[in-house]
Amino acid sequence: MQDEYRTVARAGVHETEVNRSRFLCALAPAATEQEAQEFIAAVRREHTDATHNCFAYVVGADASVQKASDDGEPGGTAGVPMLQMLLRREMRYVVAVVTRYYGGVKLGAGGLIRAYGGAVGEALDSLGTITRRRFRLATVTLDHQRAGKVQNDLRATGREVRDVRYGEVVTIEIGLPDADVDAFRAWLADLTAGTAGFELGGEAYGDA
Repeated sequence: MQDEYRTVARAGVHETEVNRSRFLCALAPAATEQEAQEFIAAVRREHTDATHNCFAYVVGADASVQKASDDGEPGGTAGVPMLQMLLRREMRYVVAVVTRYYGGVKLGAGGLIRAYGGAVGEALDSLGTITRRRFRLATVTLDHQRAGKVQNDLRATGREVRDVRYGEVVTIEIGLPDADVDAFRAWLADLTAGTAGFELGGEAYGDA
């Protein structure tokens, strides 16, 4: 698994104009290829009167799924430059749709490539990006008496508390960078006089 990846901070639309053609770049996070395709379909429904609705998406922390479409523009002048911009910015789990309303002036292949790639770049700058880092999931179990202090200390040290459950014991789920696991185990044992349970789980990504 990749140690970290970047994705778009939020869904949104950024508009640019090139030689009287309007280019609206809609960006959104996409956890799966299906989410990406649903977003593309929604944008197309919204802009049925547009000249073109070109798209590109990258899914997977290792960019394992990559797709692009020129939607009627000359081959390689729209979807590919959009995809290249996403990859150049190291974006993952993201979908971009650039809707073009033709303004009467032909841009030529080079102009189209710059317009479509540029629309995605400007939209990324406008909407912002976030970095997500790989974590090991871990579960801490401890008695109610110590739970409050441990939770406070976890948050004070910037640990990512993902879930807290109260039963016969208190179960706290956290995210830890791999490199911190041993030090955290020692810190927890020291804080709880060795009474807390600690179990490592799988891997996930969280905001850096």
